[in-house]
Amino acid sequence: MFKNFQRKQDIPFVIYADFETLLVPISSNEFDTVNTTYNQRHVPAAFGYNIVSSFNDNDNKRYRSYRGEDCVAKFIEFLTQDVIEIYKLLTKNNPIIFTDKDVKDFRNSIKCTICENLLLSDRVRDHCPITGKYRGAAHRHCNLQHRVPKFIPIFFHNLSGYDCHLFVKKLGEIPGQIKIIPKTKEKYISFSKFIPVANNEYVQLRFLDSFNFLGTSLDRLAKTMQIEDFINLRLHFSDNKHFSLLTRKGIYPYDYMTNWKCYEQQTLPLKCYFHNSLTNEDISDDDYNHAKTVWNCFNINNLGEYTDLYLKTDVLLLTDIFQNFRKTCKQYYKLDPAFYITTPSLSFDAMLLKTGVQLELLTDLAIVKMIQDGIRGGLCMCSHRYARANHKYMPEYNSVKPDCFIAYLDCNNLYGYSMCQYLPHSNFRFLNEDELIHFRVQNIEDNAEWGYILEVDLLYPDHLHNYHNDLPFCPEKCIPPGGKTKKLIANLYNKYNYVIHYVHLKKCLEHGLILRKIHRVITFKQSPYLKEYIELNTQLRQKAKSTFEQDFFKLLNNSVFGKTLENTEKRVTVHLVNQWSDKTNKTNKSISAERLIANPYFHSSTILTENLVAIQMKPDQIILDKPIYIGFTVLDLSKSHMYNFHYNVIKPFYHDQVRLCYTDTDSFVYEIYTNDFYCDLKYHFLQYFDSSNYDNENEFAIPLINKKIPGLFKDEMGGKYISDFVGLRSKLYSLKTPNTVIKKAKGIKSYVLRDLDITDYESILLDGGVIRRKNIMFKSLKHEIFTQTVNKIALSSNDDKRIILKDKIETKAWGHSCMMGKQ
Repeated sequence: MFKNFQRKQDIPFVIYADFETLLVPISSNEFDTVNTTYNQRHVPAAFGYNIVSSFNDNDNKRYRSYRGEDCVAKFIEFLTQDVIEIYKLLTKNNPIIFTDKDVKDFRNSIKCTICENLLLSDRVRDHCPITGKYRGAAHRHCNLQHRVPKFIPIFFHNLSGYDCHLFVKKLGEIPGQIKIIPKTKEKYISFSKFIPVANNEYVQLRFLDSFNFLGTSLDRLAKTMQIEDFINLRLHFSDNKHFSLLTRKGIYPYDYMTNWKCYEQQTLPLKCYFHNSLTNEDISDDDYNHAKTVWNCFNINNLGEYTDLYLKTDVLLLTDIFQNFRKTCKQYYKLDPAFYITTPSLSFDAMLLKTGVQLELLTDLAIVKMIQDGIRGGLCMCSHRYARANHKYMPEYNSVKPDCFIAYLDCNNLYGYSMCQYLPHSNFRFLNEDELIHFRVQNIEDNAEWGYILEVDLLYPDHLHNYHNDLPFCPEKCIPPGGKTKKLIANLYNKYNYVIHYVHLKKCLEHGLILRKIHRVITFKQSPYLKEYIELNTQLRQKAKSTFEQDFFKLLNNSVFGKTLENTEKRVTVHLVNQWSDKTNKTNKSISAERLIANPYFHSSTILTENLVAIQMKPDQIILDKPIYIGFTVLDLSKSHMYNFHYNVIKPFYHDQVRLCYTDTDSFVYEIYTNDFYCDLKYHFLQYFDSSNYDNENEFAIPLINKKIPGLFKDEMGGKYISDFVGLRSKLYSLKTPNTVIKKAKGIKSYVLRDLDITDYESILLDGGVIRRKNIMFKSLKHEIFTQTVNKIALSSNDDKRIILKDKIETKAWGHSCMMGKQ
């Protein structure tokens, strides 16, 4: 049930900030290893920040910047000065300005302006204490919660991965506590600094990462904006020519800036010096011409001034992009994203507000543990490692050989589809023994009022092994024979104490698995309460007036699911401590290194500077307040949908003339022996497909229908045939089409992939071994940022999710009856 009504107001002041650095070459480093070399140290060189007010646009022209060796100290100094002034405004309590119009509104209002429920006799006048403006009639208890927030959000784009490391140590050394929401001891989702402003009074600076909301680069985000949305950029650059040059991400020679003297250079560096080692790319002629135009148009005298303009542009672009994000969210969901840490938390609240659903918290630890045991992510594996097409649409078609197609099929918005189904929400309990005796899972409708999660034993009969080999039911998290780490593996072993949603269990039994025993059953009330929210976002996305809005509604749908899988048991606690002990503390609440290390929940510590240490603590309590039953159900229903397509649509039509080569959560790559796959799609499968990505005048005369309908499948290539597939393991494969080669290798930089070819995948497949490639990336150590070169394995033939046969192409699932003596 939605309760955070105070988050419907606008946060009065928000700050947007950025740092620029010098990339100083280093010849050697104590952290170097055989395959890792540290090349550059990132030294903070300049900062800029922009303060935005919700009250007066004239206040939004408050941009501050500084460039110099002491820029971090200056950043904290300037920021402290500004937030103290802001705090004075936040603590104002101006009397209400109550006009005749407001009096009439107050008398006639029947709903609370805050919670929107009916008003009774406890109505009061809600007003903004900063401006005195009347906001509406409200319940007394709603009005008391609707207070001005006493924190100031400060957004950096990629705070967690970059900017945080540039200033957090210096911030930790000054007076005032730091509270951290960490991923690890080194990487923080968000953190807050409490700056003393008066006797026993503090203002909270909440540092946030805009990337955790927007999920892509500033460059791409700027391209989704409408010109009229660059409000803050226009405030600072009113000249039309200047303004038009800055509505895109600037061009900057990062690797060229190696020392402080670079800022004194009075000419723009040559195009070759704009090479980006991180992406191994040169800039285009158009980009270089843009940089020259900016230099000349703004009468730049040296690289220092160019850096200042580049920095200011970045800050103002971030300001306008996130302010537009706030405006869009307020318009459709009445919530201010600046109250939140990430998009999943925002989207989950938006869902609760829109649907009004009351989600029951689990209080029985046995139920919690059972559902946790059943949470398994998306399945990814390579079942058949090589395929080559041969059909009439190929110029090299050989009519003597069998006709063969390679189809890459993807399910539209799989998780969105599953979230529209019946999901648990309340009345969770275990069935008693008498109820278990009479329980018949096959007789229960998918959309029944009551749903079930079961812990069962299943037999996987040997006669199914060949038919199910490509895609076994009931994948398990396990360590494969000879392996070292747990992986999600689809195998043919019998299942013991397997936790499964009843809808998915029915699918397993339908296809021949045998239910041997039911250990426990959780029952609950269910309904399609998320459907309204998912379909609303889908409709709003279709009606969106800009790419920015399209991405916004897609983001809300995708991110709400993430909140339902949050594992609070994996949370860590990290303190940045700048004092060993506090002898003057009489309340025993001081966070000192001495006290934390003596705590029985102490985990580890890292000395960052002479005056600062990071201390990680084990959790002293775990609050199980997330509806993990939603995440579990969505994952199981998603798998059920994919298995249904494979076993009830594809296999019955093609029988033994189809092989599954590869699957990854919501996609299948098939090798299909048929005269014409596109003819099959048109006449037999069209009801299951979204064909909207085909050309209007496609040669197969396939009609363009079912655009973006969740749960339907799409030919990922849009009618362009695939000639070759090579799969080495999950997340490591290549596809060849007439015009391009698609290459995937998880954890490998895109520029490394550019230099690989499908023939490299083929050679590793057939000859074994590995291919290593140098990857350049950023790495933080004790909050110092370095550029490092890592000689990583790019391609490898090892795949322990399957049993690879002698020809190195065919595989068997673990547990296959024909391999039992060889495993």
